Amino acid sequence: MTTQATTRRGSHSSHGSHGCSFVRIAIALQTLTIFLQAVSSGLLMTTAYGEVLHSVGARVMYGASMLYVLAAVPAWKPGGGSPRPVLHASGFLALASVQVAVRIAHVPAVHLPLGVLMFGLSVLALARR
Repeated sequence: MTTQATTRRGSHSSHGSHGCSFVRIAIALQTLTIFLQAVSSGLLMTTAYGEVLHSVGARVMYGASMLYVLAAVPAWKPGGGSPRPVLHASGFLALASVQVAVRIAHVPAVHLPLGVLMFGLSVLALARR
């Protein structure tokens, strides 16, 4: 019986590690897309095509934030672990939503610092994984 318990526990940790690696990939993708948004923001101010790049990048970044949520839920549910990763991912999606709303409202005084904050928080989340 001890062998069976060990085998089961081993399979759970293997499944959990796949979930964690998917979450880590999702966070890395989110961090990369936010960084690329900073680059396209600079291009927005200096080139004619910067607006298009920043607009497309915003959609990709928002999608990456949704992917982070989708990755965090299964990583939490099967293992019965803490819901903290789901809360962090949901908070990020909320920040991304605020970022979109602030951009539409043309409030760069909030949009730019919020982008910097999001990048910092995303790097921190990646470092914690």
